[in-house]
Amino acid sequence: MTAVSLSTSTAAALRADAVVVAVAKGPKGLVLAPGAETVDEAFEGRLAEVLTTVGATGTAGEAVKVPAAAGLKAPLVLAVGLGEAAEDGYQAEALRSAAGVAARTLHGSKKAAFALPVTDAASVEAVTLGALLGAYTFTACRSDNGKADAKTPLVEVSLTGVKRGDKAAKAAVERATVVAEEMNRARDLVNMPPNDLFPKSFAEIATAIGKEQGLKVEVLDEKALTKGGFGGILGVGVGSDRGPRLVKVAYTHPKAKASLAFVGKGITYDSGGISLKPAGHNETMKCDMAGAGAVFASVLAVAKLGLPVNVTGWLALAENMPSGSATRPGDVLRMYGGKTVEVLNTDAEGRLVLADAIVRAGEDKPSHIVDVATLTGAMVMALGSRTFGVMANDDAFRSTVTELAEAAGEPAWAMPLPAHLRGPMDSSVADISNMGERMGGGLVAGLFLKEFVADGITWAHLDIAGPAFHEGAPFGYTPKGGTATAVRTLVALAEHAADGKL
Repeated sequence: MTAVSLSTSTAAALRADAVVVAVAKGPKGLVLAPGAETVDEAFEGRLAEVLTTVGATGTAGEAVKVPAAAGLKAPLVLAVGLGEAAEDGYQAEALRSAAGVAARTLHGSKKAAFALPVTDAASVEAVTLGALLGAYTFTACRSDNGKADAKTPLVEVSLTGVKRGDKAAKAAVERATVVAEEMNRARDLVNMPPNDLFPKSFAEIATAIGKEQGLKVEVLDEKALTKGGFGGILGVGVGSDRGPRLVKVAYTHPKAKASLAFVGKGITYDSGGISLKPAGHNETMKCDMAGAGAVFASVLAVAKLGLPVNVTGWLALAENMPSGSATRPGDVLRMYGGKTVEVLNTDAEGRLVLADAIVRAGEDKPSHIVDVATLTGAMVMALGSRTFGVMANDDAFRSTVTELAEAAGEPAWAMPLPAHLRGPMDSSVADISNMGERMGGGLVAGLFLKEFVADGITWAHLDIAGPAFHEGAPFGYTPKGGTATAVRTLVALAEHAADGKL
């Protein structure tokens, strides 16, 4: 991964392949953001004029290159847009996005000096995280590892203008680096092709990496799942030659006063099963394990940060395939814990594996359970492709999760669990069916999961179906493909619990 360092040198004096400055839209045209002063001096105070001449406007997401002036140690100046000028400082997300644009633009370069407005530890963290996420590329499946098309990431970023011995800035870089490492790990998992990432291989990855980080890892294979009565996970995975798994990844801290459980949907490929998806809906279904990827990465991040909180991740892994052995619409599954479910649609499979894992997670008596899943197309219809929905059995907790997500830079929206949508899930042959009303389908799925949460446990459900996988052109620090949505939210929640705020 790209290395980030802090430098007390000025941007003009630092040797690099490029120096990055930020610009914004002022009331009378382009303005330079703080941090660009020494670069502007090299241009004799005309940097804004030069950039305007070549078309720069300061719009968020913009990247404009100009040759460096004499006096700069770098041969290139890259100006990235922040949007509207802000007299009282720039928001963290604007800084993250601008840094991400810069890192993406400089793919193939060795070193860049970032002369961005880093006025405090929070802005240092934002720029660091944005740069590390923007530099991300997935080249594992390319024969040349991406070298032929300049996809190699920027090697080093040096943040200029930092005071010597600034411990807060150093800590900010360290935290951002941990979060970025784990977000990029989650992205890698989502981007892996389904012939390489399937339940068994995912479990093996989790076991190896988890143990490296000192985590306790337990894996239930088909035999153990059958013995334990995990009918939901088995029912989804039974149609595939690649058997399902339930993976427990536990981090404990001797000073922890709170215990959290994160549950991730891990459908490594979702064909829809017998209720086969229509043409055009299968191509990206390797991303249906993004919830499990986010959960795994979050537990690793919490462990690396050494937070005084106990966090257990549950990865509910299965491949949903049609075959002669696959679960049929009309079948009844006996879930872990004994509740029965009539399967009316085998493409509503995520809630089945999650239900088993939620019940099992509840047996360990955590104070809070949060599940994360690319669960419903209905949530994408409701909130679009960049915002995830948050549902909960406690209004205050729902608000807390939503606020933490927004503060971390992950757009989220609190959603209700209307009681009137529960009735249509009644089954004439089982305790509940896995389908209800079509309208409000994302809320119906949340109500289904709520049925499996033990009394006395506060629970939230994150439906990340929209933002988990980005199919368009990269923007800000977001690449095409896996995004690692929810990692920042879960880490922030763990920090919130560690601070005694839950």
